[in-house]
Amino acid sequence: MCLIVFAWQAHPHYRLIVAANRDELHQRAALAAGWWPDEPTVLAGRDLQADGTWLAIARSGRFATVTNYHEHRHIDGAPKSRGALVTAFVTAEEGPQTYVEALDDSQYAGFSLLAAEGDELAYVSNRGDPPRLLPPGIYGLSNAALDTPWPKLVRSRERLRELLQADAVAEEDLLQLLADRTPAEASVADELPFTLAQNISSPFIVSSEYGTRCSTALLYTHDGQINFNERRFDSDGAISGESQFSFVVS
Repeated sequence: MCLIVFAWQAHPHYRLIVAANRDELHQRAALAAGWWPDEPTVLAGRDLQADGTWLAIARSGRFATVTNYHEHRHIDGAPKSRGALVTAFVTAEEGPQTYVEALDDSQYAGFSLLAAEGDELAYVSNRGDPPRLLPPGIYGLSNAALDTPWPKLVRSRERLRELLQADAVAEEDLLQLLADRTPAEASVADELPFTLAQNISSPFIVSSEYGTRCSTALLYTHDGQINFNERRFDSDGAISGESQFSFVVS
């Protein structure tokens, strides 16, 4: 159950602030965040099973991230990789709204996608949310529609709001926000639409088979400075690696 909380044009210094946890099976092979040899303008981790990514930013400042949509719906055939939606946007030229409006989303399993460039941040889900541009604000996205009020999303989004109000926005603050391992109360978790709800109801998930694989903090200033920090974890929830990048949009 991935988690992304973000502030879009809601801070006098930052155009975009992102705090994101990638939750996945520990056995699914992936590369740490880095500049891709075959797409040298792309900074992202890489899913080695489908060859896409969950979150990426390009030297041009184009940013995208995708979450899977929790559902039991079966799609016949072999749907395209949802991670390819991210790579395709950050290496493209069309604007965010044009990109999301042109998607043939029937080719994919359920997803929610964010795509940003310049003064546009577009959102779309192929499970009921048509393409739209987001106004300035603080948002949360997990494995459902934007701002679906799951407990961990609400708690993390409010924590981000508090950081902005205190003007305490730094990469480590964002990573600490994502490190919250407190589950939802059992009575609340039981109402969530998936099994083992309480085990995965915390912002940071620890389990032997499935859990938080990495946390990403991204700060993008109005004048084009980008700081990107990825912290990776093993199946015990211990830090297994960390990568930091800083560059100016070109």
